[in-house]
Amino acid sequence: MTLARSPRFVTALAVSTGLAFASLVGAQPSVAATKACNIQKSPKYPHGGAGGYFTTLTVTNVSCATGKKFIVAYYRCRVKNGGGKGTCNGRTVMGFKCGKESRPSASQSDEQLNARVTCKRGSKKIVHTYQHNFR
Repeated sequence: MTLARSPRFVTALAVSTGLAFASLVGAQPSVAATKACNIQKSPKYPHGGAGGYFTTLTVTNVSCATGKKFIVAYYRCRVKNGGGKGTCNGRTVMGFKCGKESRPSASQSDEQLNARVTCKRGSKKIVHTYQHNFR
């Protein structure tokens, strides 16, 4: 009997192949848990006056519906803490801890503010960008 026909070899090969496949499948959910959400029509940017836009929304281990509620809540926190130029740096919004808001100086003017926000709660993360218009 050759090694390839040995029952022990075939069993060992089947088990090791199954384990290798299972580890590959197990790695998939973390990749699939991050997704970009469509925010073309909702939610609307709450600012009256000159307006503004939510430009992107990416969520990890959170639904897009929760992400959309979150960005409106973050807007309210930001405006409550300094008006149009306010931030929620270091604050907690809907249970998510928000770090420093990124506002690249090259994209700022007297007419608008552009920012990127990252907030986390354990393995859950919400990242969004917005443009706030002043005129």
